[in-house]
Amino acid sequence: MASFQDFAADHPAVVTEASAGAGADAARQGTVADGTRPQVVIWTDGSSRGNPGPGGYGVVLLYTDPAGQEHRRELAQGYRCTTNNRMELMAAIVALETLRTPCQVELHSDSQYLINAFKKGWVWGWVKRGWKTAGKQPVKNPDLWKRLLGLSQRHRIDWVWVRGHAGTDLNERCDTLATQAADGKLGPLAEDKGFFR
Repeated sequence: MASFQDFAADHPAVVTEASAGAGADAARQGTVADGTRPQVVIWTDGSSRGNPGPGGYGVVLLYTDPAGQEHRRELAQGYRCTTNNRMELMAAIVALETLRTPCQVELHSDSQYLINAFKKGWVWGWVKRGWKTAGKQPVKNPDLWKRLLGLSQRHRIDWVWVRGHAGTDLNERCDTLATQAADGKLGPLAEDKGFFR
């Protein structure tokens, strides 16, 4: 499968349009030479109580600094009305937007929707077709996909699918954060403004 950089080289006009949005500023900040990027491991999950309904995301970020000290950060947010797929995408977006410098990222998710869009190249086809699916239907959640595309320019990301609810510790932790956020246990529920567009 072609990388984002390969796609960008072959489709410069598409990449410019696709990255215009919330992730574009991050993408324009540039990258660091190979081998010098901080390595970050990210685990994400999304949840929705009803689809649509109240939802939330959960994220665990792990980074080991040059001295060997591991740093861990957890993020979560709930929304009044959203979908599971939007929360899966938001988890990845928020995690990547949290990184202050271009990184080498290993991003784990149990969402085949998220992982396969990049691993199988679905997203590049959507962009090429003007945000239409192979069946010529509008792609759902284009606002979030555009943000992810901008972030994928900034970071080098290895998209890793994991089976959900299979006892994987950090996947389970993200699930707990996402469901607690959806239930309003971690703070007030926000509005997912993009859901109603």
